[in-house]
Amino acid sequence: MFGRILKEISMGMYSLHLTMSYRKDIIKLYQELSKLSETYYGYFTEYLLEKKLLSCPNYVTMPESTDYIADKDYAKGTNIFGHKRPLNTVEFGILYHAVETNITGMHLMEGFIQTAKDEEVKEYFTIGKGLSKDQISEISKTLLENDIQPPATPGGTVTSSTTAPFSERLMMFCNYLLNGLALGGGGFGAGFSLRNDLQAQNAIFGKDIFQYQRNGVKLMMSKGWLEEPPKMDI
Repeated sequence: MFGRILKEISMGMYSLHLTMSYRKDIIKLYQELSKLSETYYGYFTEYLLEKKLLSCPNYVTMPESTDYIADKDYAKGTNIFGHKRPLNTVEFGILYHAVETNITGMHLMEGFIQTAKDEEVKEYFTIGKGLSKDQISEISKTLLENDIQPPATPGGTVTSSTTAPFSERLMMFCNYLLNGLALGGGGFGAGFSLRNDLQAQNAIFGKDIFQYQRNGVKLMMSKGWLEEPPKMDI
């Protein structure tokens, strides 16, 4: 699962940098890297499905016609009588993905806590694990309100080993990348969810993730672990 999520981050980053590139050779480089990431993302997904380590989202009935929204109440997710319209497929996909990635993040933080030696780093990962659990809980509640079973993918297995597979510096950078994915996903979710309660939920999650990431950046800086990007020396 961790490899699959890293490839998801890679695909997003390479696509972003492709749109920021102007040299022909650099554009070609990002095109090739994107293709490579897509290939391995497919391998990881197929492997996890074959091993029953990744659950598939709920099936939906295919629409037979195109409908247009005419009622302004479509955007209302809050009501004093508790009425909320059912989730649409776009909103469900965003919520499902958020739970799936947070399950993996929760297990990953648990493994990092178990193997990290630095107490400040260990405490930081503990906060991250709690953040993932809170988001899983809130999003699962929203899905259950719509009679949808939340994803139950294992997301990985944490062994009893206390031998760190990565340095603490690399663990912190992995965490930094995952926070970036979460912030980007939250922005996408807020932009494409039409129910106002889901938009508010994404805003709250985004605020918490942003603050958590900034605290991680400060921690990496204090330990000399954050590489400085090249200066704009024109």
